[in-house]
Amino acid sequence: MITRPKGTNDFLPPTTAGWQYVENILREMAAVYGYREIRTPIFEATELFQRGVGETTDIVTKEMYTFSDKGGRSITLRPEGTASTARAFIEHKLHGGTLPLKLFYMGPMFRYERPQKGRFRQFHQFGIEVFGSKEASVDGEIIAFAMDFYRRLGLTDLKVRLNSVGCPVCRAEHKRRLQEFLRPHLEEMCGDCRERFEKNPLRIFDCKQEKCQSLLVGAPTVADCLCEDCRDHFERVKAYLDEADIPYDLDPFLVRGLDYYTKTAFEIILNEIGAQSAICGGGRYDGLIADIGGSDMPGVGFALGMERIFAALETAGVTLPVEDSLDVFFVALGESAKTHCFAWLEALRKEGLRAEMDHMGKSFKAQMKTADREKAAFVVICGDNELENNEIIIKNMADHAQETVSAASVTETIVRRIKS
Repeated sequence: MITRPKGTNDFLPPTTAGWQYVENILREMAAVYGYREIRTPIFEATELFQRGVGETTDIVTKEMYTFSDKGGRSITLRPEGTASTARAFIEHKLHGGTLPLKLFYMGPMFRYERPQKGRFRQFHQFGIEVFGSKEASVDGEIIAFAMDFYRRLGLTDLKVRLNSVGCPVCRAEHKRRLQEFLRPHLEEMCGDCRERFEKNPLRIFDCKQEKCQSLLVGAPTVADCLCEDCRDHFERVKAYLDEADIPYDLDPFLVRGLDYYTKTAFEIILNEIGAQSAICGGGRYDGLIADIGGSDMPGVGFALGMERIFAALETAGVTLPVEDSLDVFFVALGESAKTHCFAWLEALRKEGLRAEMDHMGKSFKAQMKTADREKAAFVVICGDNELENNEIIIKNMADHAQETVSAASVTETIVRRIKS
């Protein structure tokens, strides 16, 4: 038997109804907050992620699905959505329109990593990106959007971890101080961190090795090195969150796993879902557009993991109000009755009702069991006797009350019953 690849999932009904419910909320919220949808390719030129995400990140060095196509071009399945959205912004000259430009995306991403709870090789993200504004109010807005979304789902035990990772000026000073602090312990670090030490020592904060983490105790953070502009921006972000009554914890060690971040960096944490407790992350990336070939253009955004949403809902005991029942089920006895029921079935579907009938040739008893299992509100019973009398039986499955109506009024009666 051929099975699905490791680290991927099959989402089956009725689970997919939950996905559609959540996706609809996200789309409705995007419209309310003024974000419009963008759809980019699932694969891109590898160079986009090398330059955009960062050559020293774990994503680029260890986790990307990269291959050569038949033309010899290096292609990578997208590991995240921001770089692709930024590439589209540049390629289609979207800077020429009204700014800021507010976009959202939704779809699968790919990273070759060890599958575990909340982490898969194919996973799905919803993300929003804002291009063109340096204002701290936009940073505050995207965090408010994410918190508003989770609360609408019924998740309330949330925490925002907040930091500023500075700008190139701050980072250069931090790099100097951090290298000075860690140089006496260089030989004690893991191989990855010894390599990061020269190229990008900030990435050492991402290391999961206990030894490397212990060496960072007392290390200078970016927050210790912020320039006046970055410090002022961070204070204004906090002021917006305070004004909107959005609680947050300052975390000077939060650096996120992508090199394009500048200034604001944040994660939203739900501790109940285990080690992978971050269910959303994002921040500002004022240098990304220029890094991948565009003009100097600020940006800010976030991405949230769809799979982690459902893990969080399950852990929190939240049941989504997903509609998975039928309005009406037709129980047909005999070929002539089945033909009549088919016509009524299609008429009701044109009215927008969720209607179904038996397609397996089941007995009357088996068809009634199917109607009950599918949570049908009403059952229409039609057989040869009913057709001879030009009368059809309609049964209310909630109170088991039955009524007999003329065959000509079946559609009208069902529509009236459902809508009332």
